[in-house]
Amino acid sequence: MPEPFHMRCDKKGLLERTGDLAQVAGVRRYELADGREKGVACADVHTGTGFRFTVLLDRGMDISGAEFCGKSLAWRSCTGDTSPYFFQPEGLEWLRGFFGGLLCTCGMTYAGAPCKDQGVDLGLHGRVSNTPADNVSVECRWQGDEYVMAVRGAVAEVGVYRESLVLTRQITAKLGESRLWVHDVVENRSFDATPHMFLYHINAGFPVVDDGAELLIPTLKVTPRDPVAEDGKQEFAQFHAPKKGYKEKVYYHELATDGRGLTKVALVNPRVDGGFGFYIAFSRREFPEMAEWKQLGQGIYTVGIEPANCRVEGRAKERARGTLQILQPGERREYHLELGVLSGPKAVAAFKADVRKLLRGRKHVFAKNE
Repeated sequence: MPEPFHMRCDKKGLLERTGDLAQVAGVRRYELADGREKGVACADVHTGTGFRFTVLLDRGMDISGAEFCGKSLAWRSCTGDTSPYFFQPEGLEWLRGFFGGLLCTCGMTYAGAPCKDQGVDLGLHGRVSNTPADNVSVECRWQGDEYVMAVRGAVAEVGVYRESLVLTRQITAKLGESRLWVHDVVENRSFDATPHMFLYHINAGFPVVDDGAELLIPTLKVTPRDPVAEDGKQEFAQFHAPKKGYKEKVYYHELATDGRGLTKVALVNPRVDGGFGFYIAFSRREFPEMAEWKQLGQGIYTVGIEPANCRVEGRAKERARGTLQILQPGERREYHLELGVLSGPKAVAAFKADVRKLLRGRKHVFAKNE
């Protein structure tokens, strides 16, 4: 039964109390109108609990701003929600349109650092987040006493004499709940085998990230990406105030799972509401890798939680390691993500108990960077 504003109320009760259900929950579509954001199509979703988020329909159906009761969950970069028509794929130029956001998708045929793979120059993090979605639809419907809101669309990475991959994405939320679900299907519609790299760049920001915030993670093995991350690796789960000249640190985590291969990670700030942040839950069978991006610089003050089917050093290194995923003609891969708010000491304590249950008394170890 829905619980908007922490009040139990069935479908009949809600309809009796509202003329338009949008006063409680719903989805609103619109276009941005100024500067480099002009023309970007968006859909705002609000669930009646104080949980709101924005889906950028013209940016791979990624999620930019997100908040709970007026407090931001995500880090937003200086670029804003730029139009995809400003996309520059070369080298590190992808960063000129990196809005941060709650979810920025990387892939689908390459992700991670720029490189040259089999004679082809590849930039940072791929094309998918800078591609407008086709066949976009929004549906709000009752399922019994549950009011379900869904945003759907398809994002194509295609070219003549190139790959032909299509991502079909559905983002779902429910009235009275402070969480969302992402269901992605990536299909190779070409007649050739195609490399497939796929990563969810989930970016927590202030006030979730601040001095004293912590990563709650059932990690079994922590691997620093490079010597920079090796320095200070013992504090991978702790965070401090912004620091001038901070150099990013990246850690790979091998995560404990339950019997179905599911795992969960959260980032919380105990100084806000006795505990405030968000969690993600996903399958390690779908996402065998997870990177932590620790960037505590001035202005670029964020922690990235990044489930992926690859690491972040680029396609050439992935191929050299023998871990590059390949989609055969007609093959499909499915990916699922749950993301929800943690607010208050009880919610945080319950999540910590879940992490202990996954670990079953095991302690993490550190591996050397490769």
